Amino acid sequence: MTDDVTWHAGQIDADARAEALGHRGAVVWLTGLSGSGKSTLAVEVERRLVVSGRPSFILDGDNVRHGLCADLGFSEVDRRENIRRVGEVALLMAEAAQVVLVPLISPYRSGRDAVRARADQAGVPFREVWVGTPLAECEARDPKGLYAKARAGEISNFTGIDDPYEEPLQPELVVGGAAASLATSAASSEMASTLDEQADAIIALLG
Repeated sequence: MTDDVTWHAGQIDADARAEALGHRGAVVWLTGLSGSGKSTLAVEVERRLVVSGRPSFILDGDNVRHGLCADLGFSEVDRRENIRRVGEVALLMAEAAQVVLVPLISPYRSGRDAVRARADQAGVPFREVWVGTPLAECEARDPKGLYAKARAGEISNFTGIDDPYEEPLQPELVVGGAAASLATSAASSEMASTLDEQADAIIALLG
């Protein structure tokens, strides 16, 4: 951003928008390994929210690479830019009172923390959900055949195989098969296990 760019403020602030629409937006960032179940969970949460009358939208990690991030690869630099772009779009949508669900591997802790910092700056609620399905289980599922390709050396920079995944330190919620429970969760002091329980826990985080 150059020094010649100035933010143009509107006349409707977050409180006025929430009062008019009856709800506030938020960003729910679902991070975890490929095959952990992030997208499946996001789809269920979106369905429940929309059926209940609360606008919601999914920015899926694969889907955004068909357009918004189509020019990016899977190097560390490109992954960081992918997270930054998706984070900025999610914040804009959340400011428009959408609950934005972001199922994205987002392997680097600093990248996720940067999105959280931007959300805090914008006054947008940010909820990090770690879908902590272990690598062995994700690899056994391998729904897209990517782990097999990574093990065979056909693809590189694959998270969990030849690229690191940095686990969240203080997520709002842990779901899946992670080894630790989450004491800071507003929804439960234990991990949610079934899809229904996981969706319930995430919706409870939104208030």
